[in-house]
Amino acid sequence: MATLIDENTRIIVQGFTGRIGTFHAQEMIDYGSKVVGGVTPGKGGQKHLNLPVFNTVKEAVQEAGAEASIVFVPPAFAADSIMEAADAGIKYCVAVTDGIPTQDMMTVKNFLRRFPKKERMMLTGPNCSGTISPGRAMLGIMPGHIYIRGNVGVVGRSGTLGYEAADQMRLLGIGISTSVGIGGDPIIGSSHRDVLERLEQDPETKVALMIGEIGGPQEVEAGIFAKENMTKPLVAYIAGLTAPEGRRMGHAGAIISSAGESAAEKVATLKELGVTICSTPAMMGKTVAEVLAKI
Repeated sequence: MATLIDENTRIIVQGFTGRIGTFHAQEMIDYGSKVVGGVTPGKGGQKHLNLPVFNTVKEAVQEAGAEASIVFVPPAFAADSIMEAADAGIKYCVAVTDGIPTQDMMTVKNFLRRFPKKERMMLTGPNCSGTISPGRAMLGIMPGHIYIRGNVGVVGRSGTLGYEAADQMRLLGIGISTSVGIGGDPIIGSSHRDVLERLEQDPETKVALMIGEIGGPQEVEAGIFAKENMTKPLVAYIAGLTAPEGRRMGHAGAIISSAGESAAEKVATLKELGVTICSTPAMMGKTVAEVLAKI
């Protein structure tokens, strides 16, 4: 799905020379992603992993033609890095960093709204696994070898469940067009609905799989969007059927705080909207296979 990343997307790594940034940059390079450099303030002009290091994202855009970025910057500084990417003209940014303060993400969201919609940077994360178009490019931290190229689009809040779905489908010979981790924090850059809109526009994608969980309204909003706007079947798995009310479960955004936010309530609503539901995580691959067989 070239609307997000493909083999020609020119990628930079923010936090390039740090331990985590170095490790995952090398993983992305080994996968075949077109990493053209990275940003570490104060180290501009150096080489790292045989690629140029820039002091600012703007320099990386001007000198290396960067179009996408991935953020491996400590939580206290990550919001500034995201806004710097948007200001420099980056089109797509993945924020992997976990623990960015909620107030900082509110600032980021308000900052992005200053840009006209057509010029606004798309952000996924924070606290996400990234994005992969199998066989083309990886902009994230996922194990690339479990993904094979195909026609199922995946969007999920949980990176681990995204890996599980990819592996189940691989074992069934089913491939993925693009898999997007949107992150599990209360305030994130893009919602399930935002990614489903991209998947609907993608000619390679024939079926979409949405992996959700307790907390927040976005899975139901995505289901409403699918019913009203999508021509492609939507399959969903919602984690947290046994989660107690009022207790955070892993992700910062996974907490039942009002009516309609429990897994059972979301499942019931999505069924009414015509979404095919996976009863357990072990059924994700099989359910997608059944839906594909009907197309």
